[in-house]
Amino acid sequence: MTLIAIQAEALKDVIVEALAGKVKNASVALDEVTIEVAAADYRSVMQTLRDAPACRFEQLIDLCGVDYSTYGDGRWEGARYGVVSHLLSVTLNQRVRVRVYCPDDDAPLVDSVSDLWNSANWYEREAFDLYGIVFEGHNDLRRILTDYGFIGHPFRKDFPISGHVEMRYDTERRRVVYEPVTIEPREITPRIIREDKYGGLH
Repeated sequence: MTLIAIQAEALKDVIVEALAGKVKNASVALDEVTIEVAAADYRSVMQTLRDAPACRFEQLIDLCGVDYSTYGDGRWEGARYGVVSHLLSVTLNQRVRVRVYCPDDDAPLVDSVSDLWNSANWYEREAFDLYGIVFEGHNDLRRILTDYGFIGHPFRKDFPISGHVEMRYDTERRRVVYEPVTIEPREITPRIIREDKYGGLH
């Protein structure tokens, strides 16, 4: 076992101890620590990870939504939506990944951590916009990448590839208008052509 792997295992044990029974699962893969917590404990866990002397994760460097509906070739049986965060401790030179699943597939919701780390503000808005995950307690949760009138959440696995509506500028009305999608669906089969001795192979 390498030194980095030993350090990752030690960090996992430190985090599990600091969170006092709130970790549902903890693992080390590729020398990275991942913990899974329940939605009900998510906010308190994140605050502990920021404030506990053995953790001191001062920075949230990433937060994203995930749609697990087709995970593992469609054999996924857990909650459909989740939120994954990556935390960094500059002080202690350590990182952790935190995963939480939204308990309700029809109305995915978890607590906001934007008041713990300012960087979570736009990340949570992005996850709300693209996946429809609501962050309880966020003070300005609105779309950030799509238009205000946009219908649906484009990173959901069941979102149609061509979307629901299309927009264009109407010169007569002198404004942007929305209309039903006019793109005809079609199947495209890629054609691969390789020259003789491609890549130096004989």
